[in-house]
Amino acid sequence: MTKYVFSFRVPADYAPNADTPAEWKAWFGALGPALVDVGNAVTDYARLGEVGGAGFRMVAYSVVAADDMDTALALAKGCPVLRVGGGVEIGPVMETAGS
Repeated sequence: MTKYVFSFRVPADYAPNADTPAEWKAWFGALGPALVDVGNAVTDYARLGEVGGAGFRMVAYSVVAADDMDTALALAKGCPVLRVGGGVEIGPVMETAGS
């Protein structure tokens, strides 16, 4: 299995509501053993260079395990950020000696 980083991005003006924590908890639960590291929320941000367009910001990241990129994409399809006009950037983790 390959590890994939999921970078969750939302519209810059996004504000969570009272249902947001439950939505994330349900989605993380549905990932089951594919969820390697729940990650962390990002509470502030700055940008250097072009990163996802000026209208979006990173809100959190997680690490999942999947057989391939198609499987990782399928895991991301139910992500709560998609319901608020955001997206999930997905990339394989390059394992190096000693990491």
